[in-house]
Amino acid sequence: MKKIQSGFTLVELMVTVAVAAILLAIGVPSLTSLYEGIRARSAISTIESSFVFARSQAVSYGSRVSVCPMASTSCGSDWTKGFSIFIDNGTIGTMDTTNGIADVVLRKVDAFNSNDIIKSDLSRYSFNPDGMVANGNSGTLRYCPGSADSSSSEAVNINSSGRMSKVSTTIACS
Repeated sequence: MKKIQSGFTLVELMVTVAVAAILLAIGVPSLTSLYEGIRARSAISTIESSFVFARSQAVSYGSRVSVCPMASTSCGSDWTKGFSIFIDNGTIGTMDTTNGIADVVLRKVDAFNSNDIIKSDLSRYSFNPDGMVANGNSGTLRYCPGSADSSSSEAVNINSSGRMSKVSTTIACS
């Protein structure tokens, strides 16, 4: 009796690996853009909810609340490294003590993906006790995953009344 051999030949295995490599080469770039889109939507949602939180805390505490990327004790400019939300009793945009009242950090948002770019019209946003943006300054925060001209970019606009809205068109971070 002849014994039946089971298994793959080397040729069959190499053909299978070649087909898998071709499929991966076609599929991986589209997965990258999908992942960037998900990352951008998640980040802009975090940013928007943080600003909603800051505005509601300004109204609740009856104090000015600032949102900015912290560099030591004052506002920096790199939003990608995360940002802080704090009750800002003294000098606007500075963690300080005024008349014995210290500024209080309410929340810190961790750094975003280091390959991504976040640009803002303003270095900080401050909400007055009435929920309006201090000095009537409105601005837009743009989140671009991977590059400044990413097609997956997202943005949120903060108007002078303190209301937030997602920007529907793609905005570059340049």
